[in-house]
Amino acid sequence: MKNHKSNILRTQTFAIDQEQRAIIKHQHAKCLWLTGLSSSGKSTLANHLEKTLHQMGKHTYLLDGDNIRQHLNKDLGFTESDREENIRRISEVAKLMVDAGLIVIVAFISPYQRDRQSARALFNEGDFIEIYMDTPLAVCESRDEKGLYAKARAGQLANFTGISAPYEKPINPEITIDSSKESLEASVEKILTKLQ
Repeated sequence: MKNHKSNILRTQTFAIDQEQRAIIKHQHAKCLWLTGLSSSGKSTLANHLEKTLHQMGKHTYLLDGDNIRQHLNKDLGFTESDREENIRRISEVAKLMVDAGLIVIVAFISPYQRDRQSARALFNEGDFIEIYMDTPLAVCESRDEKGLYAKARAGQLANFTGISAPYEKPINPEITIDSSKESLEASVEKILTKLQ
Protein backbone atom coordinates (compact mmCIF):
# COMPACT_ATOMS: atom_id res chain seq x y z
CA MET A 1 0.00 0.00 0.00
CA LYS A 2 1.39 3.37 -1.05
CA ASN A 3 2.00 6.19 1.40
CA HIS A 4 -0.51 8.94 0.56
CA LYS A 5 0.68 11.45 3.18
CA SER A 6 1.79 13.85 0.46
CA ASN A 7 -1.83 14.03 -0.75
CA ILE A 8 -3.18 14.71 2.75
CA LEU A 9 -0.64 16.98 4.42
CA ARG A 10 0.31 20.50 3.51
CA THR A 11 2.52 23.12 5.10
CA GLN A 12 0.52 25.79 6.89
CA THR A 13 1.75 29.37 6.81
CA PHE A 14 1.29 31.69 9.78
CA ALA A 15 1.43 35.42 10.38
CA ILE A 16 4.25 35.30 12.96
CA ASP A 17 7.60 33.87 11.92
CA GLN A 18 10.97 33.05 13.49
CA GLU A 19 12.38 36.54 13.00
CA GLN A 20 9.41 38.20 14.71
CA ARG A 21 9.55 35.76 17.62
CA ALA A 22 13.27 36.46 18.06
CA ILE A 23 12.91 40.24 17.76
CA ILE A 24 10.49 40.39 20.68
CA LYS A 25 13.15 38.55 22.71
CA HIS A 26 15.84 41.02 21.55
CA GLN A 27 18.07 38.31 20.12
CA HIS A 28 18.94 36.27 17.04
CA ALA A 29 17.65 32.69 17.23
CA LYS A 30 20.43 30.11 16.81
CA CYS A 31 21.21 26.43 17.23
CA LEU A 32 24.56 25.92 18.97
CA TRP A 33 25.41 22.28 18.30
CA LEU A 34 28.14 20.81 20.54
CA THR A 35 29.58 17.53 19.27
CA GLY A 36 32.42 15.40 20.57
CA LEU A 37 33.35 12.25 22.43
CA SER A 38 31.81 11.25 25.75
CA SER A 39 33.45 13.29 28.56
CA SER A 40 34.88 15.81 26.08
CA GLY A 41 33.18 18.62 28.01
CA LYS A 42 30.01 19.16 26.00
CA SER A 43 27.51 19.19 28.87
CA THR A 44 29.78 21.18 31.17
CA LEU A 45 30.34 23.86 28.53
CA ALA A 46 26.69 23.87 27.47
CA ASN A 47 25.58 24.40 31.06
CA HIS A 48 28.06 27.25 31.62
CA LEU A 49 27.14 28.80 28.27
CA GLU A 50 23.43 28.75 29.03
CA LYS A 51 24.03 30.23 32.48
CA THR A 52 26.04 33.07 30.91
CA LEU A 53 23.43 33.73 28.23
CA HIS A 54 20.68 33.71 30.86
CA GLN A 55 22.59 36.31 32.88
CA MET A 56 22.74 38.41 29.70
CA GLY A 57 18.95 38.28 29.47
CA LYS A 58 18.84 35.85 26.56
CA HIS A 59 16.09 33.27 26.04
CA THR A 60 17.63 29.81 25.79
CA TYR A 61 17.01 26.10 26.07
CA LEU A 62 19.53 23.30 26.58
CA LEU A 63 19.03 19.88 25.00
CA ASP A 64 21.45 17.33 26.49
CA GLY A 65 21.99 13.85 25.09
CA ASP A 66 21.76 11.91 28.37
CA ASN A 67 18.63 13.76 29.48
CA ILE A 68 16.83 13.36 26.14
CA ARG A 69 17.61 9.62 26.06
CA GLN A 70 15.83 9.22 29.41
CA HIS A 71 12.59 10.67 28.06
CA LEU A 72 11.89 11.58 24.41
CA ASN A 73 14.36 9.04 23.00
CA LYS A 74 14.21 6.38 25.69
CA ASP A 75 13.10 3.82 23.10
CA LEU A 76 16.39 4.10 21.22
CA GLY A 77 19.57 2.10 21.71
CA PHE A 78 23.07 2.77 20.41
CA THR A 79 23.15 0.99 17.06
CA GLU A 80 24.03 3.12 14.04
CA SER A 81 20.38 3.35 12.98
CA ASP A 82 19.28 4.26 16.52
CA ARG A 83 21.94 6.97 16.70
CA GLU A 84 20.72 8.33 13.37
CA GLU A 85 17.12 8.46 14.64
CA ASN A 86 18.30 10.03 17.92
CA ILE A 87 19.90 12.90 16.01
CA ARG A 88 16.99 13.19 13.56
CA ARG A 89 14.50 13.68 16.38
CA ILE A 90 16.61 16.14 18.33
CA SER A 91 17.36 18.11 15.15
CA GLU A 92 13.65 18.55 14.55
CA VAL A 93 13.07 19.61 18.18
CA ALA A 94 15.94 22.10 17.97
CA LYS A 95 14.54 23.48 14.70
CA LEU A 96 11.15 24.08 16.34
CA MET A 97 12.82 25.87 19.25
CA VAL A 98 14.85 28.09 16.94
CA ASP A 99 11.65 28.83 15.04
CA ALA A 100 10.22 29.92 18.40
CA GLY A 101 13.01 32.52 18.59
CA LEU A 102 15.21 30.76 21.13
CA ILE A 103 18.94 30.21 21.34
CA VAL A 104 19.07 26.43 21.55
CA ILE A 105 22.15 24.65 22.88
CA VAL A 106 22.42 21.02 21.76
CA ALA A 107 24.98 18.80 23.52
CA PHE A 108 25.04 15.41 21.79
CA ILE A 109 27.92 13.13 20.82
CA SER A 110 26.37 13.01 17.31
CA PRO A 111 29.20 10.85 15.92
CA TYR A 112 28.31 10.78 12.22
CA GLN A 113 29.06 13.61 9.80
CA ARG A 114 26.01 12.85 7.66
CA ASP A 115 23.66 13.20 10.64
CA ARG A 116 25.17 16.54 11.64
CA GLN A 117 24.88 17.70 8.03
CA SER A 118 21.22 16.64 7.98
CA ALA A 119 20.69 18.65 11.16
CA ARG A 120 22.38 21.72 9.67
CA ALA A 121 20.25 21.47 6.53
CA LEU A 122 17.09 22.09 8.59
CA PHE A 123 18.19 25.59 9.55
CA ASN A 124 18.46 28.88 7.72
CA GLU A 125 21.94 29.94 6.67
CA GLY A 126 23.87 31.13 9.72
CA ASP A 127 21.41 29.77 12.28
CA PHE A 128 23.39 26.56 12.94
CA ILE A 129 26.77 26.82 14.66
CA GLU A 130 28.71 23.57 15.00
CA ILE A 131 31.04 23.49 18.01
CA TYR A 132 33.50 20.61 17.94
CA MET A 133 34.84 19.55 21.34
CA ASP A 134 38.25 18.38 20.17
CA THR A 135 39.35 16.99 23.52
CA PRO A 136 41.88 14.12 23.21
CA LEU A 137 40.55 10.61 23.78
CA ALA A 138 43.02 9.99 26.63
CA VAL A 139 41.71 13.05 28.46
CA CYS A 140 38.10 11.96 27.93
CA GLU A 141 38.93 8.52 29.35
CA SER A 142 40.64 10.03 32.40
CA ARG A 143 37.50 12.07 33.16
CA ASP A 144 35.07 9.19 32.78
CA GLU A 145 33.31 9.00 36.15
CA LYS A 146 30.85 6.36 34.94
CA GLY A 147 33.59 3.97 33.84
CA LEU A 148 32.10 3.61 30.36
CA TYR A 149 35.40 3.72 28.49
CA ALA A 150 36.84 0.97 30.71
CA LYS A 151 33.76 -1.19 30.09
CA ALA A 152 33.99 -0.57 26.35
CA ARG A 153 37.68 -1.49 26.27
CA ALA A 154 36.89 -4.65 28.25
CA GLY A 155 34.26 -5.60 25.67
CA GLN A 156 31.42 -5.15 28.16
CA LEU A 157 29.83 -2.20 26.34
CA ALA A 158 29.02 -2.46 22.65
CA ASN A 159 28.80 0.44 20.20
CA PHE A 160 30.63 2.90 22.44
CA THR A 161 31.79 5.92 20.46
CA GLY A 162 35.54 6.29 20.19
CA ILE A 163 36.24 2.68 21.22
CA SER A 164 33.90 0.14 19.62
CA ALA A 165 32.00 2.62 17.40
CA PRO A 166 33.40 5.40 15.21
CA TYR A 167 33.41 9.14 15.76
CA GLU A 168 33.71 11.18 12.56
CA LYS A 169 35.35 14.51 13.26
CA PRO A 170 33.57 17.58 11.86
CA ILE A 171 35.01 18.67 8.52
CA ASN A 172 34.54 22.41 8.92
CA PRO A 173 33.04 23.37 12.30
CA GLU A 174 32.44 27.04 13.06
CA ILE A 175 34.21 26.63 16.43
CA THR A 176 36.75 24.10 17.75
CA ILE A 177 37.45 23.79 21.48
CA ASP A 178 39.86 21.54 23.38
CA SER A 179 38.56 21.56 26.93
CA SER A 180 41.85 20.15 28.20
CA LYS A 181 43.60 23.37 27.13
CA GLU A 182 40.90 26.06 27.11
CA SER A 183 39.08 27.26 30.21
CA LEU A 184 35.31 27.31 30.47
CA GLU A 185 35.35 31.10 30.49
CA ALA A 186 37.53 31.31 27.38
CA SER A 187 35.41 28.72 25.60
CA VAL A 188 32.19 30.57 26.37
CA GLU A 189 33.75 33.83 25.20
CA LYS A 190 34.75 32.17 21.92
CA ILE A 191 31.13 31.15 21.35
CA LEU A 192 29.70 34.53 22.37
CA THR A 193 32.02 36.25 19.89
CA LYS A 194 30.57 34.07 17.13
CA LEU A 195 27.03 35.01 18.19
CA GLN A 196 27.65 38.75 17.76
